[in-house]
Amino acid sequence: MKLPTHFRRILHISLLSIPLVFHATAMQAKTRHKAKKTAPAVEQGEHVNFSQWKDVAEFIDQMVEKNGFDKTELQKLFSKVHHVDSAIRLMRPAPPGRPKNWHAYRARFVEPIRIQAGVKFWNDYADTLQRAEDTYGVPAEIIVGILGVETIYGRNTGNFRVLDAVTTLAFDYPDTPNRDARKAYFRGEVENTLLFARESGIDPFSLLGSYAGAIGLPQFMPGSIRKFAVDFDGNGKIDLRNSPADAIGSVAHYLAMHGWKRGEPAVFPVTVSTVVDNGVPANRWENYIGQGLEAKFSLAELKAAGVMPNVVPNAEPPTDLLYALVDLQNGTEATEYWLGAANFFAITQYNRSYFYAMSVIDLGRAVRQARTR
Repeated sequence: MKLPTHFRRILHISLLSIPLVFHATAMQAKTRHKAKKTAPAVEQGEHVNFSQWKDVAEFIDQMVEKNGFDKTELQKLFSKVHHVDSAIRLMRPAPPGRPKNWHAYRARFVEPIRIQAGVKFWNDYADTLQRAEDTYGVPAEIIVGILGVETIYGRNTGNFRVLDAVTTLAFDYPDTPNRDARKAYFRGEVENTLLFARESGIDPFSLLGSYAGAIGLPQFMPGSIRKFAVDFDGNGKIDLRNSPADAIGSVAHYLAMHGWKRGEPAVFPVTVSTVVDNGVPANRWENYIGQGLEAKFSLAELKAAGVMPNVVPNAEPPTDLLYALVDLQNGTEATEYWLGAANFFAITQYNRSYFYAMSVIDLGRAVRQARTR
């Protein structure tokens, strides 16, 4: 039996295969906070002595054998790690009911505070943004869009001790259908946190981030920092917490490593038709909804199914690219439809959400336009 369209969509795809960047926007949309002038107090959590947990003891033994850590030192470290109840609560899925609303989501991120902050950030780091674009092929406005959506250019980078957050989620993840996979993912991030701290010569408890353990201006997970972050300011170290240049270069490098294609467009607005040429109602375009985070259909194929690009001067979709049909639900209002090319889906590898990717594009565009006024 063919499922209805709204069950086949991939707007908020299962977190079983979440990418190595885990962002504030994916899960913190429920608790999105406004910019603050002073840093909030660190979320301490509750002391539970994780070193006495059986699974943690086994993990410590693995870290000793695999990575050469000292067992006594790790036991001492985990005895100081706190259990963060709020991280568990925020990981629980939102209750069903309210329909997804693209316009409401967009309004949280494409708004005056972020646009104004984005203009200042772009002006302050114009040379660095240009160098990142020249090096990796990712336009400045996309980098600016991501950093604005994620943390308002470093204003809201999180106040949880990263080791507390990832340890809590690795060994006490809430009861969800994908619990085992998520525990395994966060166990890997505990390992990466310890390795990153050792490699950087820092106290792991000094790392602050989101309730999921994401760090710095771009909200990279520790594993993502170790794999994709770059020293873009040339000072010999990677610091996504205090170096905007490193954040800029790391975002561009991440996207380049996840499919961004230099010089290609990302999206085009379209209209879907319910009537074919002979007047018979049709909805063949629905077959192209929810087909994975990949551009894999030709423009001719999509047009034949009733997907028609809107008339936009000097912005016709190239016929030699592949696309996917992107549907942005608007609650009880009409759904918006777009063609997403490979670069759109490169952004979804940063955060697996259509809403997120379009917000990045729209915020970056809004900041670029504001700079020219």
